[in-house]
Amino acid sequence: MRRLREGPENPSPDRDKPLTNYDFALARRQALMLVAGQAAITAAVALVCAASSGVPAAIAAAIGGAIGTVATFVQVASGFRRSAVGDARAIARGFYRGEALKIAVTVVLFVLALHGRHFAPGPMLAGYVATFVAYWVALARLLRAR
Repeated sequence: MRRLREGPENPSPDRDKPLTNYDFALARRQALMLVAGQAAITAAVALVCAASSGVPAAIAAAIGGAIGTVATFVQVASGFRRSAVGDARAIARGFYRGEALKIAVTVVLFVLALHGRHFAPGPMLAGYVATFVAYWVALARLLRAR
């Protein structure tokens, strides 16, 4: 296990390894797979809501899941721009920009969804929260691969 304290006496083993185009492409592909996983989870939650509570609940769950999925896609698209390959500062800026955009998109989409129609907030929130399961699955796969 890597030490949490890194400094002159404990240099990071990754410090001298530059980010390669292959690493960037792999990370981008993994992030897009996360978005696909969120879409699949959204569909599953919508089907469960349809079976248990009816079509209106399924639509609300699908909208909630779509909000989470679209917001993550915006973050991935912003954070993994091809123009940032090999430039650590550009990558960091892209991730900060992506996170800010993700929050903004989430707020705007929730406001639009709750203002425009009268969806059941419970299934909508359940659909949104269910998309976070994809992060845990991705983390588990990453830890298992190591």
